[in-house]
Amino acid sequence: MGTMSEVWTNTGSALASLVFIYTIFERFFPAHRVREHFEPLAQRLVGLVYPYIQITFHEYSGQRFKRSDVYDAIQSYLSKDSSSRAKKLTANRVKGNNSIVLSMDDHEEITDEFEGVKVWWQAKKHQSESRSISFYPKAEESRFYMLKFHRCDRQVITERYLDHVMSEGKIVGVKNRERKLYSNNPSENWSGYKQTKWSHVTFEHPATFDTLAMEDKKKEEIKNDLIKFSNSKDYYKKIGKAWKRGYLLFGPPGTGKSTMIAAMANFLEYDVYDLELTTVKDNTELRRLLIETSVKSIIVIEDIDCSLDLTGQRKQKKEEEEEDGDETNPIEKQMKKEKDENKGSKVTLSGLLNFIDGLWSSCGGERIIVFTTNFIDKLDPALIRKGRMDKRIEMSYCGLEAFKLLAKNYLDAKEEDDSELFDEIKRLLEVEEIKMTPADVGENLLKRSEVETKEFCLKRLIEALKEEKEEAKRRIEDEEKKKKEEEDTKRKKREEKKTKSEEKEQNGIATKEV
Repeated sequence: MGTMSEVWTNTGSALASLVFIYTIFERFFPAHRVREHFEPLAQRLVGLVYPYIQITFHEYSGQRFKRSDVYDAIQSYLSKDSSSRAKKLTANRVKGNNSIVLSMDDHEEITDEFEGVKVWWQAKKHQSESRSISFYPKAEESRFYMLKFHRCDRQVITERYLDHVMSEGKIVGVKNRERKLYSNNPSENWSGYKQTKWSHVTFEHPATFDTLAMEDKKKEEIKNDLIKFSNSKDYYKKIGKAWKRGYLLFGPPGTGKSTMIAAMANFLEYDVYDLELTTVKDNTELRRLLIETSVKSIIVIEDIDCSLDLTGQRKQKKEEEEEDGDETNPIEKQMKKEKDENKGSKVTLSGLLNFIDGLWSSCGGERIIVFTTNFIDKLDPALIRKGRMDKRIEMSYCGLEAFKLLAKNYLDAKEEDDSELFDEIKRLLEVEEIKMTPADVGENLLKRSEVETKEFCLKRLIEALKEEKEEAKRRIEDEEKKKKEEEDTKRKKREEKKTKSEEKEQNGIATKEV
């Protein structure tokens, strides 16, 4: 018993001595000075026996309130396999995206393999003791990823694996992002706090190619063209062209041009930029807007024939009409012309052409430019030639195949169940050649109350088609009547002009005789 007491007494004395010695040592030899001398030596000694290399990727680098793009790409890349490999996960939901994105939780580790090389990824968090004020959230928390690999694999990791992680991470990040619908702001709103050239909302349009009222063959052709474009980055680089493609959608109002654009965006998972040309002051502003658009996007200019008076054909036609029928005072004409020139957009045709396929169009990549118009013959040929508008898609009136799709989507109606009604509609569309837009067909098929049955909606469509036939006849008669009235008016003007000319000539002769 006495021996045990002596042991504890000696142990206590030894510990007290160690504490005293450590206190004296820390006072006269500060820890940071000791680390400055001994840490490099310790790292060299560890490197001789420790065969692994570590690379750290911090969440915030440089300006601390800006999140690192490299960190985001790594996080997206690791989220692919986190759900199957990691034991501790963090669940997040991107706004505008219905799926949940799983990522590694703090202090978790997963393995990855590339070209037969095994690596380890760790998600770490460092809790800072500093109480300084910072401008980014949770400044006291510093998160980072640590990559560990064997030193014999250094070349594979630094030359190929990190590039692979970045490219794959960006692809996953784009897929998981919130897709947006942008519209351009007037230039007076481009400056100031939090002012941008584009404002946006979440893009949530439900249109897909499955719900688009169009022939299946035509839809497959468009889908294949879109897939080929999205997979042709190397090909466009090989032939020396900017990675972009132009689409021209033309057809009467209500034929589904806007719906087609939404279906294209959902199919490719692209953002949409709705460009309103009338708010753009000049060509310089147009270029600045283009620079601000992102990759994987569709730039849309709807009703291009109505946005601005860009085409030489219409300008010439307008001048001819003014010369023929306008008798306004020349001074008033000039004042009106100057007023029109000072008002509104000064975007020119050449500026728009440079926007489509000039030098500025190569900024970024993977963009689709879509023009829509109701009247293709009103557009300048330079605007819609091949190379600018690569693919033209006619959005026409509703055909039988499009009707069947709409009937299935709206009413879950099939031809074998309602053959008589379908046959009548087929006769009206194909034999009578009645023209009705898909929008009007859908409106008649839409159930407006719970008591309306599919038979009732199909019969309503039949009546609407018959009314459209009668209305078309009346429109033709009215157009012929109007045309005749215009011809009569022009003839009377010519006769009056001729009469005035003859009277003037006779007056001139009479004056000479006097």
